[in-house]
Parts: sequence; structure tokens; C-alpha cells
Amino acid sequence: MQRYGMTIPFDGIPLHAQRDAVAELADLGYTDVWSAEANGADGFTPLALASVWAPTLRLGSAIVPAFTRGPATLAQCVASLADAAPGRVAFGIGTSSDVIVERWNGLDFDEPYKKVRDTVRFLRTALTGEKVKEAYDTFSVDGFKLGVVPEQQPRILVAALRQGMLRLAGREGDGAIVNWLAADDVPTVTPHVHAGGEGKEVVARIFVAPTTDTDTVRAMGRYAIAAYLNVPVYAAFHEWVGRGEALGPMWDAWKAGDRKAALAAIPDRVVDELIVHGSPEECREHIDRYVANGITCPALAVLPFGLDPVQAARDLAPR
Repeated sequence: MQRYGMTIPFDGIPLHAQRDAVAELADLGYTDVWSAEANGADGFTPLALASVWAPTLRLGSAIVPAFTRGPATLAQCVASLADAAPGRVAFGIGTSSDVIVERWNGLDFDEPYKKVRDTVRFLRTALTGEKVKEAYDTFSVDGFKLGVVPEQQPRILVAALRQGMLRLAGREGDGAIVNWLAADDVPTVTPHVHAGGEGKEVVARIFVAPTTDTDTVRAMGRYAIAAYLNVPVYAAFHEWVGRGEALGPMWDAWKAGDRKAALAAIPDRVVDELIVHGSPEECREHIDRYVANGITCPALAVLPFGLDPVQAARDLAPR
């Protein structure tokens, strides 16, 4: 089965008013909805609503941070969603960022790789209902036993960029969640996940703007790219996949404090590689390249470039 997902909630619409739009996704041919968690809706509430509004869709988080909930609370959140929607949950967990963890939540962003690894290991045990008494490298749990054990264990996916986390995703998770990569980057990424065994998923959040207004997409897309790709982990990822020469002038200008020059230094071709845009047919063809190169579920995220997100979801629906 080829999966095809859409990011929820839709921008600019109150959460309580999204029932019809979410329900329509299933009729349009989408198989999944994927949430996120930064400074908008939390990662669970939109999925809980979607579990009732669209009872055929798989519910995925891409991603929930490992740092911002205690282990027991996180297990309760995952178990509750999995209990509400048996067999339909793909829980995505990741490091998040130092901004979200430290500046917004007042927590230490220490040893992110180990934190994610330890949390995955804890969840694997806790979600079965077994009592957990374990000293992990980054936290300890003394006697927690989950009171609501899901009938079916959710899949656990790990947000990953480079080799170490990609291998962790394949080794200890059910697959990986990736983002801000081009279709041609996929063959570099997927072998590290599949080294962990058969049946691993590679879900990609793909940023999409179904419009032929190329100038607007490139102008606004540069802001989105600069905001993410100057973060050290994303910069290192793009160095690894071979985009260092193209992005070097942007990184240099950003470090020098010249934001205007940094934006201007982002080549058009980088925007065109990382943001899917054009007519709906052109967008679908571009998304198909991700799938052909090894992405098992494209999770589309409509960029807020003056587009109606619900209409965009209709335009981007699989054919």
C-alpha cells in the first residue's frame, strides 16, 4: 500500500473548525495525517480529533520532542492515542531543537542522541504494560507501570538527519522521519535506515506550495530555508548530502550578521529542490520522485504562502 499523508492542523483555521477538512482527506485518497509540535498546536490533540473525524486515516506525529515531557507522561500520551485508534498510530519522536527545549521550555538540551535512544527504549517497554525500573543514560524510571495498555502497539519512528540517528531509527525504531531534503537526497539517506532490518519506513515531511507564482515561492522560500538551514544540525546534514558549495555563501553571510545577503545568496535551484511548487500536476510529479527514490510515505506540509491550505490539499490529492 502506498501511503500519502497531509500535515494537520491546517494553518489559519481554528482547530474546532477543521472537522470537515480533515474528514475530506480520506475521501481525497490520503492515507495519513501528520502533526507537528513547535509553538502551535501540540502533537497529540489534532490527531485525537482526527481519530474520530476520519476513522480510516493513520495518525502520525512528526515530531514530538523527547525532552519536553517526562517519560511517564509521554508514555501516557502515546498510549492514550493508541488506545483511541488501535493499529492506526505512528508515533514520531525526535530531539527537537535547543531553542524549543532550552529557551522555550527551560530544560537542558543535553546528549540529544542518547535522550532519543533512551526514550525509545523506555517506550518499547512501558507501552506493553510492563513495570519499568531502569537507569538509562539520560534519565531513570523507578517503578512506573502504565495503566492504559493499547490493544495494538504503535509504530515508533525516529526523526533523523545524518548517519547516527538514521541508523538508530532503523535499529531501534520502526523507521525514520526526515525533512528538508531533496528527492535526489533520498538514496543517500535510506540505506542507513534499512540497515536496521526489513520493513522500515522512511517518512518525509515535504514542503509544498501548489502555485505557479514562482517568484513568490522563491522569495518566501528563502526565508524558510534560511531559518532552518542555518541551524547547525541542518547545516551539517546539507554538507553531508553535498549541498555545501551551494549553501556556503549563505552560511558565511549569516554568520557575519548580514541577513539580507544571506537570503540573496540562496540559489534558485536550492529553493526548487527543497520546496515542491508549480501546478498541482507538477507538484505530484515531484512528490512521485521522492517515492521512487525510497520514501514510503510523503507527509505534505502546505507552506503559508497565501494559499488556501484546504484547497491545496484537494489540489495535491493523489491521482
